[in-house]
Parts: sequence; structure tokens; C-alpha cells
Amino acid sequence: MPQFWDQRYAENETVYGNEPNKFFKLFIDLHKPGSLLLPAEGEGRNAVYAASKGWQVDAFDFSLVAKEKALDFAKGERVSVNYEVRNITDFRADKQYDAVALIYVHLPEVLRNKFHQEIYNSIKQGGFLVLEAFAKEQVQFESGGPGDEKLLYDAPSLCNDFPFLHMMSCEQKEIILNEGDYHKGKAAVLRMIGQRL
Repeated sequence: MPQFWDQRYAENETVYGNEPNKFFKLFIDLHKPGSLLLPAEGEGRNAVYAASKGWQVDAFDFSLVAKEKALDFAKGERVSVNYEVRNITDFRADKQYDAVALIYVHLPEVLRNKFHQEIYNSIKQGGFLVLEAFAKEQVQFESGGPGDEKLLYDAPSLCNDFPFLHMMSCEQKEIILNEGDYHKGKAAVLRMIGQRL
């Protein structure tokens, strides 16, 4: 799987563009900077934006090519991001953050449940989880995401994954995506913000 993504990142100038995800950007713009974790961060579009707003950013991805492109992007924008090559299956909550953002991190159910538990453990008391992902209805559209419905999400499952988070917002909506060549067009997404009280 890392080979697939290494190749995709290597063959494209950017896969999802350089602009941050809009839902993530709104959260960053409305909250005072702190520590932030971005798993599966790819080429660094969200990490670089958050760092430019004063956040201390830890990011990881299992693609070495993604890391190299993200660090080049950060250097060009004159910001600092701590970026590691790391696999989601090996992720453990060894540090806590003011916010964790999961932007289009799609996983099989068993792995997702374990990973989401570690994500919850990595959020400080009072800290936030920001999540945007494709909903199950995304199979109707050709704007990106996994073709396998089992890798797509629904709101009840996400709420079950994070039973101890105070859900500030959780909505499914149709939007027009414009995030590089691989996220483009009408899409069914889930957007969630939760706080660890």
C-alpha cells in the first residue's frame, strides 16, 4: 500500500492541492493555536496551513514521498512541521494534543476502531477532534475516495467510535469538492467536531 501512494505522490505535482481542507481551515481559523496531530497527512497542505497560523504540528504518513514533499512545501512557506514516516497500524497515543484532525482517513472497521481509540487517548482534556471523511453515499459519486463502501463512514459508527467525546457538531452533507485532481466534484461527506471534556 505505501508503494501505491509513493507512486501517486511521485507522479503528481500535488494530489489534493496545496490549499487546506475547508472544514479544517475553518476550525484552525476559529481556535487559538496549540499542539496539533495530523495522521495520514500526505503532502502537508493542512499541516503547513496550521503551522502558518502558529500551531505546533506533528504529522505522519506511511509514504516517504509524501513526507519529502510536505517538508519541501513547509520550507517554501517558511514554517516548521514535525513529520514522521509512520504506519497507522503502529500508532499509539504516546503524546496528547490540543487538537487532532482526521481528514479523509479511511480504514477497515477493525483497524478503524483500534486507531480511533488511540486517537481519543491522544486528545488532551478540553482538546478537539476534527474529522472530515466520505460518507457511505459517496459510492454514487466519482469525486474521490475509496470505491469500497466498507471503507466509507456513517454518523452512528463515528459516534460509537468516540462515545466519550462531547459532539459539538456532526453532519452529513453534499458539497462540491475542489481539492486537486483526486477530490473534485459533488461529494457526500461527514463532518464532525468533538471535544474531550
